[in-house]
Amino acid sequence: MFKIWARWSFIILIAAVSIILTACGSFNKQSEKASGESKRNVVVNIGVQGSTGVLPYAREKKYFEKAFEKVGAEVKWHEFTSGPPHFEALAAERLDLGATGGTPLIAGQSGGVDFKAIAVTTDGKKGNSIVIAKDSEIKDLKDLKGKKIAVAKGSSAYNFLYMAIDRAGLKEKDIKIVQLQPDEARPALDNGSIDAWSTWEPYATTVVHQTAAKILVSGEDLNINAPSFLVARSKFAAEHPELTVLFLKTYEEVRQHFSNNLDEVSKEIADKEKVDVEIIKEVLKKTDLIFSPATKEFQKAHQEQADFLYSAGGINKELDTTEVIENKYIEQVLKELEAK
Repeated sequence: MFKIWARWSFIILIAAVSIILTACGSFNKQSEKASGESKRNVVVNIGVQGSTGVLPYAREKKYFEKAFEKVGAEVKWHEFTSGPPHFEALAAERLDLGATGGTPLIAGQSGGVDFKAIAVTTDGKKGNSIVIAKDSEIKDLKDLKGKKIAVAKGSSAYNFLYMAIDRAGLKEKDIKIVQLQPDEARPALDNGSIDAWSTWEPYATTVVHQTAAKILVSGEDLNINAPSFLVARSKFAAEHPELTVLFLKTYEEVRQHFSNNLDEVSKEIADKEKVDVEIIKEVLKKTDLIFSPATKEFQKAHQEQADFLYSAGGINKELDTTEVIENKYIEQVLKELEAK
């Protein structure tokens, strides 16, 4: 049953991406003339999700607008609730650049979305958790048997959940999946409609602080390395390598600001989101932001995620995930930054 359910749920996701790919021809694409056209006609579409990461902060402070304005390009932001919608937009050529967890990359590659993973932003060990209510009787993973667990389908937390129950010797038939986005799952956990919630930061830390909920298990506890990535639409990166490099440079500028000014950044985000500054500070520490090429270690971890999905029947073909990894842009950025 686990394989059957996982297979169909991912086939549905991949089929949706395939439909979008087929429909791409019907979109009125923004076209550029032959080479030599001014970048003033280039609109750079960047995806963002959540409220505590580098890209949300950069959007608020207009880092990218200022950087791209200097080369005559315009930035437009597109907000998403999780990773899978990023890839729907990439497939439809409505998005050029973004940031997601690894599982959406696997689903996107399976569905034939033309993209490249251009940098690693976290190792993912602390990013995903299974959360339970403060008065829950659940003590360990085996206690999830027969319980209702919320998760956003196709997200990094989705794959994490199945790897976690697999570690406990449980199958899909042993649990009751409730497919909810974070804004739906949080109230469901609060009111007892679900027994557990597989989610990512900042949602896990926020619910723990605000309701005294508990972390049942995290990726760090299980030593599950699940890197997150910056992604680029392949055609955009090929046509605008200098803008792809500029995107990475600007991202790193903001990340460095995060690292060097944690208290200041935490307060700014907390004031904007109207939450306790200690929540934001803990989220940022847990996120453990990095800026790295997809090293052999990260490639191995990402491949293991894809292999697990294939073995579980979640995707219908084996993947070589290195086919979508492209390190040349970040390597150029790191070389130029080192030379300064």
